[in-house]
Order: sequence, then structure tokens, then C-alpha cells
Amino acid sequence: MTLSTWTTAQPATGLSTADGSRFDASVRHEISQIVDGYKKDAAAYSPATAVLWDRIFTSLEGGKLTRPRLVKLGHDAFGPQLRPDHPREQTAGNRIVLLGCAFELLHTSLLMHDDVIDRDFTRRGRPTLSAQYRNDALAAGQTVPDAEHAGHSAAIIAGDLLLAAAISLALRAGSPLAQAAAIERSFQLAIHNAGAGELEDLLYSLDYSPAKVQDVLRMEELKTASYSFRFPLQTGALLAGASPAEAAALADIGGQLGVAYQLIDDVLGTFGDPSKTGKSVDSDLREGKSTILTALAAEQPEFGENLKLLRTRTATPTSLRSALAAADAESLARQLAKELCEGALYSARQLDLPKTVSAQLKDFAALILNRGA
Repeated sequence: MTLSTWTTAQPATGLSTADGSRFDASVRHEISQIVDGYKKDAAAYSPATAVLWDRIFTSLEGGKLTRPRLVKLGHDAFGPQLRPDHPREQTAGNRIVLLGCAFELLHTSLLMHDDVIDRDFTRRGRPTLSAQYRNDALAAGQTVPDAEHAGHSAAIIAGDLLLAAAISLALRAGSPLAQAAAIERSFQLAIHNAGAGELEDLLYSLDYSPAKVQDVLRMEELKTASYSFRFPLQTGALLAGASPAEAAALADIGGQLGVAYQLIDDVLGTFGDPSKTGKSVDSDLREGKSTILTALAAEQPEFGENLKLLRTRTATPTSLRSALAAADAESLARQLAKELCEGALYSARQLDLPKTVSAQLKDFAALILNRGA
């Protein structure tokens, strides 16, 4: 579903190492302060919830901060280069950090809920928060089904707490600016789009017939591209004072890049190297996920029959992967991702963006198409 999380953080794409490191450090520090504040508050009324916030913080560590960087990129597209030593510009920089943190907390919230939906206890090779509470329950003598239920229940609660915190941060970042209502609306749309995409993904997995290509593209735009690319860029632009039309145009570029990212994620989820991706190449197939691979291959009638066999437990993920390979689904998906990135960069050129912003968008496109994890 999501962009890579559990990797060593790198300097922000397209920024100098110093600028990227400073921004990343500011975001990480703010997240640490936010979680510490909630933990201290919780300790006064619920020690168990204080422990939960400790575990939430562990889930927040180690991310690449892609969404906060895109918020900053959106701001840089329409705002002045900020000087950290200037009081007014320092305030603007703080708003960017707050809004970036809001998207990072939203991201982690959605990951936790996604783990429940997918019944996963590992992510990027690490135990999830669900797994920690499941293991606690097992150690206390609970049965496996009850322990797993406890783990997933804790993850739902943690995701809800993070979602509330993310909304609060987004509101703080926009207040009392004239564009506060537009920023709030944009952030709310990120949440609602992600929920809609998750629902469509779930319903497609229940259908014996794979979703069509256009259906999958729409679902992946809603589920992942919107909150990971489209709305971070849009809200960042709005924060800088861009007009709604300017912010929407930049958001469309983000939407194309985000869908391309998810298409490559689909490819890696079936044909990738688990030692690099940290995820099984069988899970999407076993769960009957409708991905761009299954949608492209389904244009060949014999593939649809193979998928039905998998869902009735009379075929294996290995046999379905072989059918996908025979349908040339991987190369078709990669070509589609390439076309989306090219379209995004073409649109970016029409906006006459600052050279540094254009360079970062180009770097993002290259990263998307060439990544292996």
C-alpha cells in the first residue's frame, strides 16, 4: 500500500545534504516532542496508554519522511526560500514542519489500520505494534485467536490516537492564516481518499473477477497516492499562499507520481526480492489483491480462470505468479509507471516552477522507476 518506511533515512531528495538533514532533524524532533507530550498526559490517567505511546513512537522511528519533504517541496514551489534566522520566516518554517509531521502521523495511523485489515504482524521485516500486544497476550496465557484479536485491537486504538493527533497538527499549522480552511479541507480529503481506496481494495479482493485497469488506477490513486503525494504537495503549496488553482495543478503532478510509485510497489510485491523489500512476494496473491499486475493480465481470459482457482484454494501463488509472468504483466506495469512519471514531469514544466523544485520532482520520478525496495 505504502512508501518504504523501515530504511535508514537519507538526505531529502533534491536538497543539499545540509538543508535536507536540518529539515529531517526538525521533523524528527517535533515528532518526538509531540509523542512525549501525549505520553506524559496519558501517564496521569492511564499508565497502559503511556506504554502504548511508547510503542507508537517506535513505529514512527526510522521513516524516510517522504511526506514531510513533499509538504516542503509544495511550499518551495510557491513560497520564498526561508532563512532560519529570520523570525517571520522561522514561523513559516515551523508551520511546514508541523504540517509535515501531520502527514507523517497520518501515514503511521493508516499503516496500523492497514496491518489489521491485512492481518499482518510484520512490516518491513519488523514486528508491528499489533505483534507486540499479541505477544503480550500469548505470554499471559491467551489463545492464539484471542491474542491476535488483542494485538489488532491495540493497533486500531493506536491508529485512532495518531489520526486525532495528525488532524490537530494540521489545524495548528494552518491557524490563523487566511488559507487555513483550504489546508484543513485538503488534509481531510487525504484521510477520506485513503479510506475510500482501502474500502475499494477490500471489496475488490472479495470478487472472483479481478478489477479492471482503470479501476485499479483509481483505487491506488485514492488509497496511497493521494495522502502520500497529492495532498502533501497541495497543502504545502496552500501554506505558501498559492492559489487553489496553482495548488491543484501541483497536486495533480503528485497524483501521477504517487500512482506510479504504487504500480512499482505492486511489481515488487510480486516479483521483488523479499530480502530488500521486507515483504513476502506471496501475500498479495494469497490475499487475492487486485493490483495493476492482475488487472493487466486479466485482459487475457485464461488468467481470470487462474485467479478464480487461487481464490477457491485450488491454485498456488507460485502458479499465479507464473501466469502473470507469461502475460508480461511486470513489463507492462513498469511501462505504465514510466508514462505516468513522464506525464508528471511534462505537467511540471508547464507550471514554470523554480529550478530546485523541478529538479526534486525529477529526482522523485527517477527514484520511483529505479527503486528495488
